[in-house]
Amino acid sequence: MKYFFDTEFIEDGKTIDLISIGVVDENGRELYCCNTAARLDLANDWVRANVLPHLPPYDDEAWCSREGIKNRLLTFVGGDLKPEFWAYYADYDWVALCQLFGTMMQLPSYFPKWCRDLKQLSASLESPRQHPPDPEDEHDALADARWNKLLYEVLTVRR
Repeated sequence: MKYFFDTEFIEDGKTIDLISIGVVDENGRELYCCNTAARLDLANDWVRANVLPHLPPYDDEAWCSREGIKNRLLTFVGGDLKPEFWAYYADYDWVALCQLFGTMMQLPSYFPKWCRDLKQLSASLESPRQHPPDPEDEHDALADARWNKLLYEVLTVRR
């Protein structure tokens, strides 16, 4: 099963502090979580303007602890013993996801130790097709995860 995901985070060049994660599987199931431990007070102006307005109210069920996010992700992936994770410009997103488990080496044994990158796929195909338009809610982790799935479908459709 392919899992298309996106994260929003605060980073300072040393730390990636997860704000939210959105995941959409290839069948269209969705998961969206926001981190109650995120230090939103440390967000820079760009994050304040582009990410924070998309977050749900703090009493929404999407908000939970990092442990809660990890457990929801494990439940979402379920018994899939060969998950593929896909993200667009995936490096920081993958680190943010892995850190939910501690270190990358603490990922569940059936999780891959690497993430597939949609930007790299696009470049390797020399962007043969027009990318879908950016989502209206760009920088909303779930909207971006949906867009990642759509991009994958556009890039891999048979000619």
